[in-house]
Amino acid sequence: MKSFLKKKNIIISLQRYGIDAMSAMAFGLMASLVVGLIIKTWGQQSIVLWGENAISAQLIVIGTASMGLTGAAIGVAIASRLGAPNLVLFSSVVAGVLGYTSGGPAGAYVAALIAVEAGKFVSKETPLDILVTPLIVILVGALISLTVSPLIANVMTFLGSIIVTATTYQPLLMGAIIAVVMSFVLVSPLTSAGLAIMLNLTGLAAGAATVGCACAMMGFAAIGYKDNKISSFVGVGLGTAKLQLANTIKNGWILLPPTIAALIIGPLSTTIFKMSNIAVGAGMGTSGLVGQITTLNEMGFTTSTLVSILILHFILPAVISYLVYLFLFKQGKIKDGDLKLDN
Repeated sequence: MKSFLKKKNIIISLQRYGIDAMSAMAFGLMASLVVGLIIKTWGQQSIVLWGENAISAQLIVIGTASMGLTGAAIGVAIASRLGAPNLVLFSSVVAGVLGYTSGGPAGAYVAALIAVEAGKFVSKETPLDILVTPLIVILVGALISLTVSPLIANVMTFLGSIIVTATTYQPLLMGAIIAVVMSFVLVSPLTSAGLAIMLNLTGLAAGAATVGCACAMMGFAAIGYKDNKISSFVGVGLGTAKLQLANTIKNGWILLPPTIAALIIGPLSTTIFKMSNIAVGAGMGTSGLVGQITTLNEMGFTTSTLVSILILHFILPAVISYLVYLFLFKQGKIKDGDLKLDN
């Protein structure tokens, strides 16, 4: 059985299912739900600015359609990351849709994951492969979507509701905890975007999560500028702080500046500024400015909201992180080249 599973590229491990597949889910979410929401927002805001027109109406239609295909995108993204054969890859679209319909992103993840592995198991094992393989993928996906997906979704929603409620009653403490945790997750191999969406973080909790992610991204962009110049701001600040993952393993001290920034700014977000957001943008930070777009969409396109975003998502994360970095640099804990990115 071990040799058979190896031949089928079925590797049962935390790396494969907990990191690779979840990262693929995040890409699927980005390529459908997140981008669809941005396009839809463009359409809605163009109506506010210039009144109803054909372009704004089409943007809303395109954005809504993109968001409606989230399950399909998750399914094919997971199948692709797991190295599925073509028939499994194509039919994983259905498994993802079924799982998403019954259990949201978490439901789509588990339905697609199990269905794809089942499809890989039977792929090219019978003369009727063109019929058997997609049949197995779709039926297994349907079975999981009817049984496991709703349970997984309910558990994630329950955990998310606890976090959201706790943040409402203890904004100072929870603001710090959420921001620090999300800052760590964003740098780690795990997906902060997928976690925020599966937990369905909203309100102040989502606002603190956005700040935590922004601290990791803008913090590393600021402290890494000396070693990487403009690529630090563009690649890390507007891309992903995961680019610094290898360097954090070499020298864990470089994690401290953005972590302290998150510890300080998280409570500011939940108490003084009362920043809120939605799940789609909560785990994105400043990546592609998605977190800022969703924050504006949630809190309103006002001057005060824009100023709050500039302060909490960009200025303070960069300034606090850089000040802590300078202290650690003088203490010899961080040296030149410690944040150098591989070209």
